[in-house]
Amino acid sequence: MSANQPINTLDGAVKAKRISSIDMMRGAVMLIMLLDHVRERFYLHMQVSDPMDLSTTSWELFISRFAAHFCAPVFVFLTGVSAWLYANRNPLQPRSAREFLIKRALFLIGLEILVINISWMGNYHTLWLQVIWVIGLSMLTLAALINLPRPIMALLGFAIVFGHNLLTPIQFMPNEWGYSLWTILHDRGYLIADGMLKVKISYPALPWMGVILLGYAAEPIFSKSSITSKRQRQLLQLGIGCLVLFIVLRGGNIYGETLPWQMGNNLGETLMSVFNLTKYPPSLSFLLITLGVMFIALVGFERLNNQFGQVLMTFGSVPMFFYILHLYVLLLLYGISKYVFGANHGELLGVDNMAWVWLIALSLIALLYYPVKRFSAYKQASQQAWIKYL
Repeated sequence: MSANQPINTLDGAVKAKRISSIDMMRGAVMLIMLLDHVRERFYLHMQVSDPMDLSTTSWELFISRFAAHFCAPVFVFLTGVSAWLYANRNPLQPRSAREFLIKRALFLIGLEILVINISWMGNYHTLWLQVIWVIGLSMLTLAALINLPRPIMALLGFAIVFGHNLLTPIQFMPNEWGYSLWTILHDRGYLIADGMLKVKISYPALPWMGVILLGYAAEPIFSKSSITSKRQRQLLQLGIGCLVLFIVLRGGNIYGETLPWQMGNNLGETLMSVFNLTKYPPSLSFLLITLGVMFIALVGFERLNNQFGQVLMTFGSVPMFFYILHLYVLLLLYGISKYVFGANHGELLGVDNMAWVWLIALSLIALLYYPVKRFSAYKQASQQAWIKYL
């Protein structure tokens, strides 16, 4: 979804101008996501859980996996922001984003089922409903609630984000009536565990619905009337507020995370325990630290005006294209590598340490930049309606 800021031209017409920091933020997390997906391809023999098992996880693996935590919160929140920007591209004639949200949501869910799922395993024995699925469900939720007054939407978003940890004790067995709905909303698990095609919910949706509502309700920060210095100040205040609240709640093991942190044998082990957070579904602590850093990073990206910023903007301008492209490139690369070198970790082919994962990721960033740049230019020039979904 385009991150557009309306501006008035000299003749009084209104056209859209992209907020560069949003594209840079998207681009940054796309590259982090690439690193994590390289890990899942070539370091799967050292698979991690969420929260991670600190007794078997190295610090370099922990840091790489923790960095990937920022991807989903950033995308879901900015999807809410972009929905508001879409609706208010012309401040003189606001429009409803509901129809666009519904179409885009169904498009994303279709991509998850028909295109993205097979890119992970190269086959179709299990339907994994992951981040693209949950973004689609969150968009449908926002479409249903889009006419709510902003304060009500913000209050509902806060209630979900801050309150869903209270629902953790609620559980359903597969043979109970509420199991399927609760699996979709809160508890990760199989919707269909037997048969030729299994269906697993990897991303429970409820907390993400709260995040997208908060993104849409954040419109005063990104509205045309908000000057850059004011927006930066507000983002910085939000970021610091989230991080302070994280320190208080997580530091005291008060609330917001199901796994209490513990003192380790050294400072490094203690810090890993503190930042070992639940992602499925995302705990309050998980969302506070990731969204808090995002707010502060947006301030930094607004002040970034160099070649590195342009690279990030390029990747962030066509996130769905890059997402699909890199998954299939990784599938092809892994298949060729396994054919040439053979499996070296049971049935898997894997590298021996995380340094190789980082090197492969950096090489793919350089390899994929040119096609991403070409498609970004094509998207901007194209008049085809479906292109804007990528």
